[in-house]
Amino acid sequence: MEEVPFVVLGAGMAGLGASYALDSAGVSFSCYDKNNYVGGHSRTLRYDNGFIFDEGGHISFTKNPHVQQVLAENVRGAFVENRLTIDNYWQGLRLPHPIQNNLRHLPPELIVQIISDYKTLDACGTASGNGAPAHQTYADWLHLAYGPTFAKTFPMAYGKKYHTTDMDNLTTDWIGPRMYRPTIQELVRSALPGTAPIPNYIDHFRYPSTGGFLSYLEPFESQFRIQLNKRLTQLDPVAKAIEFADGETISYGSVISSIPLPELISLMKGVPGDVLAASQRLAFSTVWLVNLGVGRADFSDAMVTYFYDEDVIFSRINLPHLFSSKNAPVGCGTIQAEIYFSEKYKPFASSPQNLIERTIEDLRRCGFLRADDRILLADAAMSRYANVIYDFDRMAALRVVHGYLRDAEVRCCGRFGNWDHAWTDQAFVSGEEAARAALGD
Repeated sequence: MEEVPFVVLGAGMAGLGASYALDSAGVSFSCYDKNNYVGGHSRTLRYDNGFIFDEGGHISFTKNPHVQQVLAENVRGAFVENRLTIDNYWQGLRLPHPIQNNLRHLPPELIVQIISDYKTLDACGTASGNGAPAHQTYADWLHLAYGPTFAKTFPMAYGKKYHTTDMDNLTTDWIGPRMYRPTIQELVRSALPGTAPIPNYIDHFRYPSTGGFLSYLEPFESQFRIQLNKRLTQLDPVAKAIEFADGETISYGSVISSIPLPELISLMKGVPGDVLAASQRLAFSTVWLVNLGVGRADFSDAMVTYFYDEDVIFSRINLPHLFSSKNAPVGCGTIQAEIYFSEKYKPFASSPQNLIERTIEDLRRCGFLRADDRILLADAAMSRYANVIYDFDRMAALRVVHGYLRDAEVRCCGRFGNWDHAWTDQAFVSGEEAARAALGD
C-alpha cells in the first residue's frame, strides 16, 4: 500500500489551490479526481464544431493580486480584460442592471409604488442593511431592504427560480456584497430620465483568450501529481487509508477534501448515524445548462441577462462568445441558459431534449432568437452540485458535519467542502488555506 504524506481529494478550483500551496511548500503530495479532466465545476466543454462553453458563466473578476498572478501566468498573459455588461428581462422589457439603480426604465405606476415603499421604510427606520440578523428570512430582509413591491416583483421572483424554493425558506448569511441597497436619493435619481446608472458591484473581468475558462487551470495537470479517473470508494479516518474504485488503496498522513460533503460523508468508514443524517439535510441546487451555437452573434449587447418571468424556463443566460471571440466560429454566437432544480425542493421531472426545446422556444419569445436562426449546436449538460441552498437546516447540519470531520482530521475546502457560496477565486484561496493548516503554518 502506497503511503502519501499529503492527499488532496478533488481537482477543482479548491483542490488545485491546495495543490498549489503544497507544491510551493516543496512537500510530497498527490491529488485525485474521479473525472477525466481537471477543473471540477470550472470545466470547459469544447465541441468539435468550434463552440466553447464553460460549466456556467465563469469569469475571473477577483481583485486578489495573488490569484490574478497565478491565473495570468498559467495562460502566459494571454487573457482578455473587459467590462462586464449585464441586463435584465422582465415582461418584455430589457432593463439595465441592477434594476434598483435604474428605475426610470420601469412603468411609471410601478416606480411610484417602489419609491413610496422605500420612503416609508426610511421614515419608519425599518430599512435593513446587509447586517441582517441570522434568524431573519431572506424574504424578510428583502421586504425591509427594498419594500414589498420591489421585493416581490424582482429579487423574490428571480430567487425562486435560482434557489428553487421560496425566499421564506432561506437565511441571510450568504448575501454579503451581492445585493446593493441604494439610498433614497439614489433611488429617486435613478427614476429620472438622463441620469447616469450606478454600476454593478462586478465591473471588470479577465478571461482566457482561447480555450475557455479551463485554460487557466490546465497547466496544473502537468505541474502537479494529479491522478484522474480515481473515484473514491472509502475513506477510513482511523486507519488513515483511502480506497479507490480501481482497487488501489493508499495510506495518508494528512487529507484535504473538496468533495461535496454529502458524498464525502457517505464514503467514510464508521460515520455516526447523526452525522450521516445531518449531511443529508444539506440542500443544494442542480443546474441543467442548455448550450446553443447559432449562426449569428448579434443577440444582445449584454454578456449576462437575468430573467424574472415565471413562464420563462431559465433564470439566466450568458453569451460566451462575448467573453472571448474564440469561443465560437467566426460569424457565430453562443447562448448558455441555466435551469435550476433541487432534490429537496424542486426535483427534476423533464428530459434534456425537452429543456432544449423549451429554451429555444422561450429565447424566441423573448426576442433573443429569430425564427430563421440556424441552430448549429444544441446540447444540455447537467451539473449535480450547482449552488449551496442557505435554508434553515444548513447551519445546524453543517456544525455537526464539520465537527465530525475536524475530529477525523479531514480538512475541507471549496464551495462544497466548506458548504458556502464561494466564487472561484475564493475557492482557490480556501484550498491554499486548508493546505497551510495541514502543513501546520
